[in-house]
Amino acid sequence: PELKANEHFMQLQTRITALENGIADRREWYNESVNLHNVRIEQFPDLIVARLFSYTEQPLLQFSVAEKADVDLKALFTA
Repeated sequence: PELKANEHFMQLQTRITALENGIADRREWYNESVNLHNVRIEQFPDLIVARLFSYTEQPLLQFSVAEKADVDLKALFTA
Protein backbone atom coordinates (compact mmCIF):
# COMPACT_ATOMS: atom_id res chain seq x y z
CA PRO A 1 0.00 0.00 0.00
CA GLU A 2 2.83 2.41 0.85
CA LEU A 3 4.49 1.91 -2.53
CA LYS A 4 1.21 2.36 -4.39
CA ALA A 5 0.40 5.57 -2.49
CA ASN A 6 3.88 6.93 -3.20
CA GLU A 7 3.45 6.14 -6.91
CA HIS A 8 0.11 7.96 -7.00
CA PHE A 9 1.62 10.93 -5.19
CA MET A 10 4.45 11.12 -7.71
CA GLN A 11 1.93 11.02 -10.57
CA LEU A 12 -0.06 13.80 -8.90
CA GLN A 13 3.07 15.87 -8.39
CA THR A 14 4.06 15.41 -12.04
CA ARG A 15 0.57 16.42 -13.19
CA ILE A 16 0.52 19.52 -10.98
CA THR A 17 3.93 20.58 -12.29
CA ALA A 18 2.72 20.14 -15.87
CA LEU A 19 -0.39 22.22 -15.15
CA GLU A 20 1.66 24.99 -13.53
CA ASN A 21 3.99 25.07 -16.53
CA GLY A 22 1.03 25.20 -18.91
CA ILE A 23 -0.52 28.09 -17.00
CA ALA A 24 2.80 29.97 -17.01
CA ASP A 25 3.12 29.44 -20.78
CA ARG A 26 -0.41 30.73 -21.42
CA ARG A 27 0.14 33.74 -19.17
CA GLU A 28 3.34 34.58 -21.03
CA TRP A 29 1.59 34.23 -24.41
CA TYR A 30 -1.31 36.41 -23.23
CA ASN A 31 0.99 39.14 -21.93
CA GLU A 32 2.98 39.13 -25.18
CA SER A 33 -0.27 39.51 -27.13
CA VAL A 34 -1.49 42.34 -24.89
CA ASN A 35 1.86 44.09 -25.16
CA LEU A 36 1.74 43.86 -28.96
CA HIS A 37 -1.83 45.19 -28.95
CA ASN A 38 -0.88 48.11 -26.70
CA VAL A 39 2.07 49.05 -28.91
CA ARG A 40 0.21 48.74 -32.20
CA ILE A 41 -2.77 50.90 -31.20
CA GLU A 42 -0.29 53.74 -30.81
CA GLN A 43 1.44 53.28 -34.19
CA PHE A 44 0.40 54.59 -37.57
CA PRO A 45 -1.58 53.31 -39.48
CA ASP A 46 -3.04 51.00 -36.81
CA LEU A 47 -3.92 53.92 -34.57
CA ILE A 48 -6.49 55.10 -37.13
CA VAL A 49 -8.44 51.86 -36.84
CA ALA A 50 -7.85 51.72 -33.09
CA ARG A 51 -9.35 55.16 -32.57
CA LEU A 52 -12.19 54.48 -34.99
CA PHE A 53 -13.24 51.40 -33.01
CA SER A 54 -12.33 52.83 -29.58
CA TYR A 55 -9.60 50.28 -28.88
CA THR A 56 -7.95 50.96 -25.55
CA GLU A 57 -4.79 49.85 -23.84
CA GLN A 58 -5.26 46.59 -21.97
CA PRO A 59 -3.63 45.56 -18.68
CA LEU A 60 -1.11 42.75 -18.46
CA LEU A 61 -2.07 39.66 -16.50
CA GLN A 62 -0.27 39.91 -13.18
CA PHE A 63 -0.78 38.18 -9.86
CA SER A 64 -0.05 39.33 -6.33
CA VAL A 65 2.24 37.38 -4.03
CA ALA A 66 -0.79 36.05 -2.15
CA GLU A 67 -2.35 34.78 -5.38
CA LYS A 68 0.91 33.01 -6.30
CA ALA A 69 1.16 31.23 -2.94
CA ASP A 70 1.39 27.45 -3.09
CA VAL A 71 -1.82 25.58 -2.45
CA ASP A 72 -1.82 23.27 0.57
CA LEU A 73 -2.72 20.00 -1.17
CA LYS A 74 -2.74 18.04 2.06
CA ALA A 75 -5.52 20.27 3.40
CA LEU A 76 -7.53 19.71 0.22
CA PHE A 77 -7.39 15.94 0.59
CA THR A 78 -8.07 15.78 4.34
CA ALA A 79 -11.19 17.93 4.29
